[in-house]
Amino acid sequence: MNWGVFEGLLSGVNKYSTAFGRVWLSLVFIFRLLVYLVAAERVWSDDHKDFDCNTLQPGCTNVCFDHFFPVSHIRLWALQLILVTCPSLLVTMHVAYREAKEQRLRETKGDDYRCIYPNPGKKRGGLWWTYLLSLIFKAGVDVVFLYIFYRFYRNYTLPRMVKCELPPCPNVVDCFISRPTEKNIFTLFMVVTTCVCVVLNLIEATYLIGKRCREC
Repeated sequence: MNWGVFEGLLSGVNKYSTAFGRVWLSLVFIFRLLVYLVAAERVWSDDHKDFDCNTLQPGCTNVCFDHFFPVSHIRLWALQLILVTCPSLLVTMHVAYREAKEQRLRETKGDDYRCIYPNPGKKRGGLWWTYLLSLIFKAGVDVVFLYIFYRFYRNYTLPRMVKCELPPCPNVVDCFISRPTEKNIFTLFMVVTTCVCVVLNLIEATYLIGKRCREC
């Protein structure tokens, strides 16, 4: 990963965000992205290898693992982080589009051109709507993934042992999950930080709408 490019993107997003948006970005970067990269990936790296069932029937362990872990936590979190950060980058791209448009007008008409965007990063017009929709989209993505996790893993927890009787298992077999307590702690941490991010997005959206109403 090119950390210089990544730092530049974060600086651009942070520059055009409100105070609530900067807090949200810090939470996503420190408490979600870094925790995911540094710790969570390692915790789930052995989930299939150490998923043990008390049977020697070929294929039984794989079938049971696929049934109880239809989608890995890690892959779901990776997709969630990608989708939840893209709207912030779209805001930066919108500002860059405004700046490029101003530059083209300046080069075409010279010093006598009429300035369209005195402050390209100011949330007015289309940029205001882009920013507001990005907040709604980010909150919606987090809520959807919270629901997906709840549907796949009831109450966001993993049991220590599961019973499986799917073919080709010869009978009801007991299967044991690797490090369920540690995984439950990380899952709870990610769920709590996601809920905090949703609340911040809704507060920021309310702040923007309220500020716009006062100005009008």
